Amino acid sequence: MGSPHVIAIPYPAQGHVIPLMELALCLANQGIRVTFVNTEFDHERIIKSLSKEQNVSDMMQLVSIPDGSETWNDRKDAGKLILSIIQVMPGKMESLIEKINQSENDQITCLIADESMGWALEIAKKMGIRAAAFWPVAASVLALKLSIPKLIDDGIIDTTGAVLKNQMVQLSPTMPAMKPEHFVWACIGDLALQRIVFDVMSGTNRIVKLADWVICNTSDELEAATFTLFPQMLPIGPLLASNRLGKSVGSFWPEDSDCLAWLGKQPVQSVIYVAFGSFTIIDPTQFRELALGLELTNMPFLWVVRQDLTAETDNAYPKGFKDQIQGRGRVANWVPQQQ
Repeated sequence: MGSPHVIAIPYPAQGHVIPLMELALCLANQGIRVTFVNTEFDHERIIKSLSKEQNVSDMMQLVSIPDGSETWNDRKDAGKLILSIIQVMPGKMESLIEKINQSENDQITCLIADESMGWALEIAKKMGIRAAAFWPVAASVLALKLSIPKLIDDGIIDTTGAVLKNQMVQLSPTMPAMKPEHFVWACIGDLALQRIVFDVMSGTNRIVKLADWVICNTSDELEAATFTLFPQMLPIGPLLASNRLGKSVGSFWPEDSDCLAWLGKQPVQSVIYVAFGSFTIIDPTQFRELALGLELTNMPFLWVVRQDLTAETDNAYPKGFKDQIQGRGRVANWVPQQQ
């Protein structure tokens, strides 16, 4: 057996890839070899967006496996993407590990999988590899997910995730109360997608028990009550490039770094920042209303507008919008968000 070799796989969304990539780079900086596995679709985007200054560590290799969707499929359809991932990626991941393990001195010693890709933990168990489940966002969301059985027993939701009681819910006396209609699976897409997301979340609750560790991109200081409720969850964050004195890696699109200089010229805490992540799609009417709303604030703003944020983005702006915001508002395709 050679030196430690970690294989890491994120869920294929921007907010999942970047924090796990950050953890992988931290491990690589400690002399641990890392194989980072993206979907073929995301891998191509990341490679294209990497600048010369963002070359990854020599200790980290970026590889890819298919996600089950054809190149022309709409990956913004989260329901279809989730189902194709479950059908195709487990077999591809197992084959990749078997191929790597053919080397006597470079075998996989640990797997780190996004908790939403829980099936990878089953592969690790099957192959005798120690594993960590990684949660990339607030630990309180994972606490909610792990509380699904109790929420069903208490009659708050049914076995499909549908809300039965519209009352405020507290997971513990020291955690904030929340509305069931705001549960993560209950406010995402249509009913069909909500059911798919809930089924996946319920299923990974069982699978996550196979992990040797459950690690979260947060800190005890930020979410002490959550870690008291679920002491098996380990805080290892926040995972920020600035903490290792480096640049964030893993962006799906080239970043507009010029916006940082523009921000630096604005008064402190004066700028409205608007961004909807890598998946959100809004219709042209919503887009125009948002643009007009930003214009009417009469405040400086930085608005991240992906090329696919709405249909025919270039023609979606209200007439004269860019002239009206000249010097006050800035629109960028993608930005270095952590910076």
